[in-house]
Amino acid sequence: MTILHMLIVAAIQGITEFLPISSSGHLVLVPVLTEVEDHGLTVDVAAHLGSLLAVLIYFRRETLLLLRGAADILTGKLRTSNAGLVIKMAVATVPVVAAGALFLLFGIIDLLRNAVVIGWANILFGLVLYWTDRRGSSELEFDDWSLRTALIFGLWQALSLIPGASRSGVTISGARFAGFNRRDGVRIAMLMSIPTILAASLITGIEAYSSEGIGAVREAAVVAVLSFFFALATLSVMMRFLDRFRFTPYVIYRLALGAALILLI
Repeated sequence: MTILHMLIVAAIQGITEFLPISSSGHLVLVPVLTEVEDHGLTVDVAAHLGSLLAVLIYFRRETLLLLRGAADILTGKLRTSNAGLVIKMAVATVPVVAAGALFLLFGIIDLLRNAVVIGWANILFGLVLYWTDRRGSSELEFDDWSLRTALIFGLWQALSLIPGASRSGVTISGARFAGFNRRDGVRIAMLMSIPTILAASLITGIEAYSSEGIGAVREAAVVAVLSFFFALATLSVMMRFLDRFRFTPYVIYRLALGAALILLI
């Protein structure tokens, strides 16, 4: 990979991971719409890990709560609020991990990595985001989600395995549909990315390392660092303007991108 290619991959991942416009969909589009070769799984995993580090740092208060919750669970204190948060996060992660394992086992992920699927997914899930954002009552706050709600969020998140669906987009849609206000819905979606990205990185990282070798690992390290800085900047901007704007601009972008891809193909 050239420096320019690594910069493009890191920018796409870092900027689009947390915006509800599908990071994986955009990463897949790089080799589809240009003459650049597919950057491979190792670099893809590294880009996601870089953006994950940005989440941990930006939401450091929530990250600390998760760490305290994990410590509570290890010491048998299962009824604390922090332990409950960790348990809910675990429940929300089960559906996407199970679905992801099945997708890998049957080779479904490779079949879905094409511009037609990305185009239709952007349109469909863009409309879902618009509808849930308009419909959302904003009655609930961050601490109001239950184990049942966590499982429902997990089912929404499993839809993000479809390239173009957007992990943040579908989880935000699920939170808005359940009645969470816009800001806390985004907070929940961002926290849910932590175990999901770690699980995905573990599953694909082992396979990628054995097939792509040490050269790809060096390139991946550069992409991870670049992705971190792009993601941290994007999080800061998005959260700052979250109360001023609905998700409509993202929906318009997704509809335009989806239509362009379908017409192009």
